[in-house]
Amino acid sequence: MMALLVLNVTWQVVTRFILPHPSSFTEELARFLLIWISLLGSAYAFHTHSHLGFDYLTKKLSKSGALMAARLGYTIVILFALGVLVVGGTNLTYITFLLKQASPVLGIPMGFIYMVVPISGVLFAVYGVLGLLEMKDSNKLREHAL
Repeated sequence: MMALLVLNVTWQVVTRFILPHPSSFTEELARFLLIWISLLGSAYAFHTHSHLGFDYLTKKLSKSGALMAARLGYTIVILFALGVLVVGGTNLTYITFLLKQASPVLGIPMGFIYMVVPISGVLFAVYGVLGLLEMKDSNKLREHAL
């Protein structure tokens, strides 16, 4: 997906500054690809613990307090992912398919664009549950800064 985004933006620059007629679809396609990359990438970053984490307060807690704070953080992420991203994203996707909304230039049904919201929500929820399960095994305990 990232390679397609790079090729698309490169084509956009070439058609805008070198060719006499700029391409009309590249800006919209770049926007849609960036939405998908951002949501899927943030779910992956959450899973690999490579996202921005604030551990200032948890470092001041005892080990059991930090573990409880991490569990609370994972629980909040799971609830948000299921409630907002999965349920809300599914409703949004369903409504846009129902209303037959299409993107202005590409003509793609907007439901396909919005479909990444519930998909990323499922990934966040699954990765949150995996994080909670990982904390049960004290031998595999990693730093869980949320």
